[in-house]
Amino acid sequence: MEKLDLVSEIQTLLQEDADHSKILELVGPLQPYDVSEILRELDHGEQLKLMGILSTEVGAEALEYLEPEIQYRILHHLHPDLAIPLLKEMSSDAVVDLLLAIHPNQAAALKKWLPESYRERINTLMTFPENSAGGLATVDYIAVRAGWTVRRTLEHIRKVAREAEVVTYAYVVDAQGRLLGVVSLRDLILADPETPLAEIVNREVISVNAYTDQEEAARILSQYDFVALPVVDKDDRLIGIIAVDDLFDVLKDEATEDIHKLGGSEPLPESYFKTPVRLLYRSRIGWLLILFVAQAFTGSVLKHFEEILSHVVALTFFIPLLTGTGGNTGSQIVATIVRGLAVGEIEFRDIARVLGRELLTGTLLGVTLAAATWLRAYLLDVEVALAPVVALTSFLIVIWSSTVAAVLPLILHRLRIDPAVVSGPFISSLVDTTGLFLYFSIARLFFGLG
Repeated sequence: MEKLDLVSEIQTLLQEDADHSKILELVGPLQPYDVSEILRELDHGEQLKLMGILSTEVGAEALEYLEPEIQYRILHHLHPDLAIPLLKEMSSDAVVDLLLAIHPNQAAALKKWLPESYRERINTLMTFPENSAGGLATVDYIAVRAGWTVRRTLEHIRKVAREAEVVTYAYVVDAQGRLLGVVSLRDLILADPETPLAEIVNREVISVNAYTDQEEAARILSQYDFVALPVVDKDDRLIGIIAVDDLFDVLKDEATEDIHKLGGSEPLPESYFKTPVRLLYRSRIGWLLILFVAQAFTGSVLKHFEEILSHVVALTFFIPLLTGTGGNTGSQIVATIVRGLAVGEIEFRDIARVLGRELLTGTLLGVTLAAATWLRAYLLDVEVALAPVVALTSFLIVIWSSTVAAVLPLILHRLRIDPAVVSGPFISSLVDTTGLFLYFSIARLFFGLG
């Protein structure tokens, strides 16, 4: 059944107060994400009715896919007998995101529904910056003690596994909550039940500090192919874990942010259609004005070489081609370098290697594009002397653009400036201006006009 047809049928049943079993027949086979998509299409009253029909587990997971304002509106208007179990069932990282997004008074009201010990752990997670590992962590993990046996550990896992986000690992902590090691469920199942846990625990734990940037935490998690990554405070106390599903959200958000920045605008705080036009304007106008000033120098270059242009008008035929070639070359390199920096593949100390590789590649590209430019000049049937001018300029622009694009992102990254937001637009503008100056200088030399 098509989504719109399904939503329409569910709306009809909800409005008619039909038997719940009929609605569950339609909703039951769906994944929680699909249920959340249906909830988005319903009005507020219909949302409350459907949430009252769903099981607590499905309802809580579907809520996690919705925006915080929708989550709060549903929880606030549901009867507490329904809302409190839903809030408790939601993963702790989703609860933290919800509480941070709504008004403090609203958050305080929801916190009262949580058990005191759980509320304290939620409060701790809320103290960490939004884009940090601590802000991304969940407290829904399995903690065990080194003095236990394998049998007791497995019994404990059976009791608490339903509430844990990741059951693949159990984290070994001491009485103060310090992380001592990790043991996999596989090792527990294969070990003798009476084996002391201390004999099979892995004490070489890969963890991250709570203040580590979430992008770095995601990189470590993917690098080691873990299902989850423990997050500790400055005293090595375990405060939570980052699950692999959170990794995908981080990588998606970071990739979206980089794409926006490479285009010369600030990242949008919400999805495209939820972002007001005024914010779209503000996200773009700053860089457009900066680039406007930079591009204005192009006019100054043309004015400076006005005499050459008046003698050889055909030079103007190739201005778009040459500036486009330089900008395109730089954009390709910047995209590669910025991505390499983001995933940790390239570092500032690699600057000489990167420059060498890009100069070699640029030389090969420059020769190819110079030949193509020569052919283009021949096909336009311009002055014979103009072909070598545009061909040589094309070659040199590619080399120059390769040099700037290889070095600038690394320098900006070293200065703790995000290279994505500066490199692409800046390089295009720089290469446009300097490329034209180079073009007319070569033309002046070839035609003996100066």
